[in-house]
Amino acid sequence: FFFFYLIDINIQPTPTMFKSLAIASLVAGAAAFAPAQQGASSTALASAFENELGAQEPLGFYDPLGLLNDADEARFQRLRYVELKHGRIAQLAFLGNIVTRAGLHLPGN
Repeated sequence: FFFFYLIDINIQPTPTMFKSLAIASLVAGAAAFAPAQQGASSTALASAFENELGAQEPLGFYDPLGLLNDADEARFQRLRYVELKHGRIAQLAFLGNIVTRAGLHLPGN
């Protein structure tokens, strides 16, 4: 993109421009593969639900919205039940969409 910009405004690229562009590209490429810093955060909540079904590596117990902050076991089980119910309803809705598009309709108006 930078080279085409130079052509459009009729500026002749110099070797120093190319060298600085190459150095900037190398720095950006090296930064893309640098290891990310990961902070070790352990809370009582994470340890409370860490052994539940579905908590697996590499994320472990994953609650990005914090819906289970200060939650007890009953709240956890309720949210799990509701998530399964909504997932099943979404699957049926998708199947209904596919069946309807295939031309199959229920009798009646």
